[in-house]
Amino acid sequence: MASTIAWEWYRSFLGVLREGSLSGAARTLGLTQPTVGRHVSALEAQLGQPLFLRTPAGLLPTEAALALRPYAEAMDSTAAALERTARSQGDGVRGIVRITASEVVGVEVLPPLLTALRAQHPDLEFELVLSNRLQDLLRREADIAIRMTPPRQAQLIARRVGSIELGLHAHERYLAAHGTPRTLEALATDGHALIGFDQPGPFVRELLRRHPQLARERFALRADSDLAQLALIRAGAGLGLCQVPVAKRDPALRRVLAKALSLPLETWVAMHEDLRHSPRCKVVFDALVSGLARHASGRG
Repeated sequence: MASTIAWEWYRSFLGVLREGSLSGAARTLGLTQPTVGRHVSALEAQLGQPLFLRTPAGLLPTEAALALRPYAEAMDSTAAALERTARSQGDGVRGIVRITASEVVGVEVLPPLLTALRAQHPDLEFELVLSNRLQDLLRREADIAIRMTPPRQAQLIARRVGSIELGLHAHERYLAAHGTPRTLEALATDGHALIGFDQPGPFVRELLRRHPQLARERFALRADSDLAQLALIRAGAGLGLCQVPVAKRDPALRRVLAKALSLPLETWVAMHEDLRHSPRCKVVFDALVSGLARHASGRG
């Protein structure tokens, strides 16, 4: 059966899963809506079961569709990796490198590093995936990952680049208006506006274990986007956690309670071992290791 199912059918199926409608999938895939509909219908016929329920709210995936999703996503990642590799053949350092990193690293740290790489190797192209979700290197969702946890898969090449310190910061305007807290307890007793997370993840749970003063209900402004939190700090909205090397670039940001609150982010660069002989990936991997090590040490 597998040999008679075209990849285009799975691609359209995955597009509908992600977008929730035939029209949305068609726009994303660059196809017509009838074409996407035919692909999904053909896949349903071949598999012998419905994949979507047609409702006034849109197309809802069936249990079968949800079960197929990880395999379709793996196929999609593999196809994208195949295209990147095919387009990167030739002499010298050239081609596409897909990099995944957190929002803050991707926006605040990577741009000058990638600019310098492009100046040295003009035939390099980059795809950036900025998310706090760990992209799967084994499934080739990305070529190189910058992670704040040590990679544990044996098939990955990983290099620790150092520890990026997080500290509590505020804009000088905020401190001028509300005063500078002298203790962690004063964050609550003096009525300070705290900026923090909405939904807790593993890092946040560890943060709460060490600093219960930073519980969710204490935050006057909540966002799970690190960039949104950083923007709020820069706007003078309150006190929030920020990478110390990033904050040092802005003379208007002040660190407070440095001795009482310091959180290390162990930082790693990783890639699949199959890419160790790829000129484009090796050059980028080495440059990211060097650049992030400078950033972590405050020299970047």
